Amino acid sequence: MTSPDASRAAAARAEARFADAEAWIAQDPDPETREELAAIVVSARGGDAGAAADLADRFDDRLAFGTAGLRGEIAAGPNRMNRVLVSQAAAGLAAYLLEHAAPGGVPSVVIGYDGRKNSDVFARDSAELMAGAGVRAVLLPRLLPTPVLAFAVRHLGVSAGVMVTASHNPPNDNGYKVYLGGEGEGSQIVSPADAEIAAHILRVAAERRVPDLPRGAFETADESVVDAYVAATAAVAGTAAVRPGPRVVYTAMHGVGWETFARVVEAAGFDLPDVVEPQIAPDPAFPTVSFPNPEEPGAMDLSFARAREVGADLVIANDPDADRLAVAIPIAGGSDAGTAAGGAAGAEASDWRRLTGNEIGLLLGWRAAEQAARATGDGGAEGTLACSIVSSPGLEAVARAYDLEFRATLTGFKWISKAPNLVYGFEEALGYLVNPETVRDKDGISAAVALLDLASRLHAEGRTLADHLDAFVERFGCHASGQISLRVTDLSRIGEIMSALRANPPAAIGGIRVERIEDLADGFGDLPPSDVLRIVLDGGSRVMVRPSGTEPKLKVYLDTVSDRGTVAERRAEAAASLAALDRGMRELVR
Repeated sequence: MTSPDASRAAAARAEARFADAEAWIAQDPDPETREELAAIVVSARGGDAGAAADLADRFDDRLAFGTAGLRGEIAAGPNRMNRVLVSQAAAGLAAYLLEHAAPGGVPSVVIGYDGRKNSDVFARDSAELMAGAGVRAVLLPRLLPTPVLAFAVRHLGVSAGVMVTASHNPPNDNGYKVYLGGEGEGSQIVSPADAEIAAHILRVAAERRVPDLPRGAFETADESVVDAYVAATAAVAGTAAVRPGPRVVYTAMHGVGWETFARVVEAAGFDLPDVVEPQIAPDPAFPTVSFPNPEEPGAMDLSFARAREVGADLVIANDPDADRLAVAIPIAGGSDAGTAAGGAAGAEASDWRRLTGNEIGLLLGWRAAEQAARATGDGGAEGTLACSIVSSPGLEAVARAYDLEFRATLTGFKWISKAPNLVYGFEEALGYLVNPETVRDKDGISAAVALLDLASRLHAEGRTLADHLDAFVERFGCHASGQISLRVTDLSRIGEIMSALRANPPAAIGGIRVERIEDLADGFGDLPPSDVLRIVLDGGSRVMVRPSGTEPKLKVYLDTVSDRGTVAERRAEAAASLAALDRGMRELVR
């Protein structure tokens, strides 16, 4: 039975939410979200428990601004993405840039947007509000991929960049990604900048109403920015493309990648790929996929159907904002039918196999190491290969073989991009940085050009990417990788599992002895503090455990290696160890 005091407190909280909602409606410039919220308030005041719970979910918390910026569902309220929240973020970022500007200087920002719902509206609001605050604001000329915005930050020499995108999130999501120029070199924000920007945003939200924020005139960049990106990205392929290359099928996954990618491909000298027509134009509804992420089962089924239709040798896909790259190869019954350098394969179609992010990352890392060696002209190599701590350790084996530096960073290209003397970086979630001198972020278009260059050169030799994966295993060993994602409804469950692993560390996992456990909570080596456990086992196996940064999931990353015997024997041994780790970790975290 609820006590009178608890009932009064609950009633007071409900009235406070109603007041917050009414204040929100009064400052919201978007009629759609105003009407949506007004209807919820009416229903909640009328005793609708579902509406009251919805209101609490929207107003009892706020989308946190962090190193990933903002990302969430488009709807009314501070715990959703909408014009009020974006306006407050723009005003807060402007205050941060003005605070950090040189005396007498005028800070500047370039703003880009993709094809998602409200991306253009959020971008224009940001440009007007930042201009009104005294920041020189430049809006990209039209909807464009995220890598073009990342490139523009350095190309235009601005203080910061904003990209309005939710990348490969569900259709009704949107987001706000921030880059810093100058000493930030066009990389995404990291601590302490994120906390400082967040503090300014909260101050704006507490002290200013959106209608009272001044708006100003912004500039619109001309096409020369896009032209410069196309030229720089086409150069990733080298001086001359190898033709004829393999027959390629491409999908933009209803995103903004195709127009820019096609221009780059032609500038690099490759033949244009066959396209998946239903997915080639931007469409915020994403009608042919339930989840616009090429990693998701079924997302590339139309690509495989098109590949069968035209007799393709290769499928490549960008995610909706084109900062990620997915690759698939045909299964011919030979070595390409099994797992390869990076581990377990996708299995959406019986005759096509989607390569894992680790497989692609290791092949592109090998390519980068070869290029670094050729650049020195004396057989040595200079530079750093980098990947996130949850990506395949196989990249370190490549670095050792070429006498390159290696750096493992926290997850996210905000960290990878900051590796000193970087020549290449990747993370297993289909992100690759192949041209750090021009784009300091993952770039699915430049990565696709690098992959096309590699595949074309192999094609000219009568070889395939599957053959090259075999060659990788033969030279560097078989580095097999797997992943467990435990989705929860109660976020506290993730903390409980992490605490249990810390309090009672396992002595063995799947029958493989644990050598040591490295807790990154207080930092480790040159890594900043992070809620990650790294479990090192006998034989070079490794398990990484961490909460997801964007979803209600606990993520477990499994890695094994074998360098004994033939290619087939190495694969079999690594796969057996991987299966044992998978069974053992599922028992620990179920």
